Amino acid sequence: MNRPDVTPFFDHATNTWTYLVSDPDTGEAVIIDAVLDYEPKGARVSHNGLEALYSVVERRQLKLRWILETHAHADHLAGGHWLRDKSGAPLVIGARIAEVQKVFAPRFGMDDLPTDGRQFDVLVEDGATLPLGNLTIRVMHTPGHTPACLTYLIGDAAFVGDTLFMPDYGTARCDFPGGDAATLHASIQKILVLPPETRIFVGHDYLPTGRADYACETSVAAQKAGNIHVHDGVDARSFVAMRQARDATLAPPTLILPSLQVNIAAGELPPPDAQGRRFLRLPLSLAG
Repeated sequence: MNRPDVTPFFDHATNTWTYLVSDPDTGEAVIIDAVLDYEPKGARVSHNGLEALYSVVERRQLKLRWILETHAHADHLAGGHWLRDKSGAPLVIGARIAEVQKVFAPRFGMDDLPTDGRQFDVLVEDGATLPLGNLTIRVMHTPGHTPACLTYLIGDAAFVGDTLFMPDYGTARCDFPGGDAATLHASIQKILVLPPETRIFVGHDYLPTGRADYACETSVAAQKAGNIHVHDGVDARSFVAMRQARDATLAPPTLILPSLQVNIAAGELPPPDAQGRRFLRLPLSLAG
C-alpha cells in the first residue's frame, strides 16, 4: 500500500490537528482541516497559523492540489478559504454540506446564503476519488457527528476528522443537529474494517488523565483493541447508550457560534459594510 508523507500541525487554542499530506514521488499535496486563527475575547482574526503552514508548502516546493474539509467544524474557524485564495487549489467538502447549511443558515439570519454548497469548489459523495500524484484520495462518507462528515483515505492513511479520537479519548459527540449515535457507530465500523495497519489521523486531541503529550496518529488495530468507547466487543446498543449519556453532559464548544456561521460559508468571513467593518452574529435564545 502506498504511503504518503504526513506532516501534522497542532492548533493549541482549539486542540485541532491540521495535516499536510503529500505524494513523495511527485510532490503533489493536500491540506486537511486548516484553522483560521480567531481570538474570541477581542474578536480578532489573524492568519499566522495559515501563513506558517503555507510556508512549509513553499519551502518543500510542493504543489497544493486540493484543500480538504472533513466537515463543517463547530470548534474552530476553517482556513480553507484563505488557502484557496493563496494557492488557487480547489476547496473540497462532502455533498451533504447542503443539509448542514439549510439547518444553520436560518439560525444565524443568513438569508442570502445559498444552501446548495456552491461556496465550495468540489462536493464529493461516498466512493468518490480524487487524484494526488501517484496516489488516490478515496472518499468515505462517515456521518454521525454531523450528516456531512467524511473520512479521506490516502494510501495507508485515513483522515477521520471528528469521527474517532485517540483510543484513550474515544469518539465524537453526536448531539449537534443532524448528529446520531447509531449512525456514528455504523460509520466507525466502516473505518475499523480497513486493514489493521492502516494509519488513522484524528482531527483533535484532548489530553485525558494519564497522558501528558498531544498525539495525532493511531491505527485501526489500536482502535479496535483499545478505544474506550468502541473497542471490539462493544455493540451498537451499548455504544448508543454511552454516547447519549455522555453527550447530555457536554457544554457547547467555545467557538460554536462564530465557527458555524463562517464554516458553512466555506470559511469566508461576512462581507464588509460600507465602512469596511465585518460583523459576526450572536443569536439569542430566550425562554418563552
